[in-house]
Amino acid sequence: MRIPTDDPNQARRTLLALAVTMPALAGWGGSSAAPHTLAGLPPDLVAAIGDYDRATVGNDVDALAKLVADDYVLVNSDSTLQDRQSYLKDFTVPGFKLDPYTLEQQVRKVWGTAALLAGRVQLSWTLDGKRESRLLRIAHVWIKTDGSWRIAYTQLTRIAGPEQIPA
Repeated sequence: MRIPTDDPNQARRTLLALAVTMPALAGWGGSSAAPHTLAGLPPDLVAAIGDYDRATVGNDVDALAKLVADDYVLVNSDSTLQDRQSYLKDFTVPGFKLDPYTLEQQVRKVWGTAALLAGRVQLSWTLDGKRESRLLRIAHVWIKTDGSWRIAYTQLTRIAGPEQIPA
């Protein structure tokens, strides 16, 4: 990836955004040895999460644009903020490869037309041949508007200390 000279933090933001969202929800559906389910969530939210997962894995910006709220905010683990436009643009960055991972310590809450999906994840990826890895807490807030669930907010918090696995 080339770093724009007018924005030296673009590479870091791109990595953090892609690491969080590709596939941000893969672990929700039960791909690990310790089964995770979406039991208890509204069926239309489960469908939206599945659509979001497929769109993130496939870098399908058009599908993501339908699933991401207009006022979406991503808080990266370095405390930088991204809006919807910046977030969607990150899915066009070539050369990024996220390793499979499992979401642990899941938190799932639904309050009518709002939902929180959160957990802990060890993210590892390669960009331009360089390996990276971070242990993070991730939280996604979904909202239901006009009859459809959309992701409205994502927060990443880096877990420091002995749990952190070096790249």
